[in-house]
Amino acid sequence: MIYVKLHQSEHSEILAVCDEELIGKTFTEEDKEIKVSKEFFQGELLTEEDTIKILKDCTNANIIGKKAINCALDAAIISKENIFSCGGIVHAQYYSLK
Repeated sequence: MIYVKLHQSEHSEILAVCDEELIGKTFTEEDKEIKVSKEFFQGELLTEEDTIKILKDCTNANIIGKKAINCALDAAIISKENIFSCGGIVHAQYYSLK
């Protein structure tokens, strides 16, 4: 399962997408660090199929974890060149000007 949480402000929104088992963990590699905070990422638990549907309609996303990244690839919002690794975990960001 994958956590999906929408953060909205007056002028923008960002979708936080994260593999369930990564919540609360921190990943470090050299001078990079990713904190997978409950406050930012822990939203609604969805199946991969439902996550793909939501990703297809989003304009901005912060995506962490193998399952979440695969959903973003399947939704065609990122390509493999957009993915980077930190401490063994994969991460990507997506921005659209829709």
